[in-house]
Amino acid sequence: MRIDISLLPALAAAFMLAFARIGAMVMLLPGFGESNIPMRIKLSIALALTLIMLPAHRAAYNVDMGAIMPMLVMLLHEIIIGIVLGTTARVTLSALQVAGSVIAQQLGLGFVTSVDPTQGQQGVLIGNFLNLLGIALIFATDTHHLVIAALNDSYKIFSPGEVLPAGDVAALATSAFSAAFKIGVQLSAPFLVFGLVFNMGLGVLARLMPQMQVYFVGVPLSIVIGFLIFALVLTTMMSTYMDYFSGVMYQMMPRT
Repeated sequence: MRIDISLLPALAAAFMLAFARIGAMVMLLPGFGESNIPMRIKLSIALALTLIMLPAHRAAYNVDMGAIMPMLVMLLHEIIIGIVLGTTARVTLSALQVAGSVIAQQLGLGFVTSVDPTQGQQGVLIGNFLNLLGIALIFATDTHHLVIAALNDSYKIFSPGEVLPAGDVAALATSAFSAAFKIGVQLSAPFLVFGLVFNMGLGVLARLMPQMQVYFVGVPLSIVIGFLIFALVLTTMMSTYMDYFSGVMYQMMPRT
């Protein structure tokens, strides 16, 4: 019995190229690419996804084993594509950080910070809470399946070996950042209205009763009322965010 192993080098090169795209994206994805997740877990997820997706897209990798430079260029393109896709998904979480920062400022809690367990750096307490809640909802609602589907469909948009469309990538990055900031402000809109009305009321009260210590009365009252509003609108906020996250994932899939 004779086994032909001549295709193994080309198959190994295709696996390496597919792993470059998938691995770069996994390292940045919400939930998968957090700093507190061990690197071995991330590597295992990337390898598993590569093994699953490679048979479906093996024909897209036309590898010339006789030339090293075209392979290196294709490898660089695959890494860039993975970073672009992963960053687009990662930017969606920044909407919750923007909303958390605005809410904290309106409630007078802008100075209250803690270590964000997902990023390993200091962040506003409310923003960290919204961040963790958003990641939990992504997995609880199986929305992370859309991320994997977007990664699979990325081969229809960014075919291996083709020239990377710099204009489309720039437009995708610009729209992703602008949409994240827009959604963050929209999520915090009730607290912007509350902060404006409440501070105006405190200003009128200070003019009517100059002897009253408005600051010592206003800060605790602002925090209490703000948390009541936060409890009332939290469900609507996160529902809006999940719709936004799903919309971003669907935008990364080609329409048929």
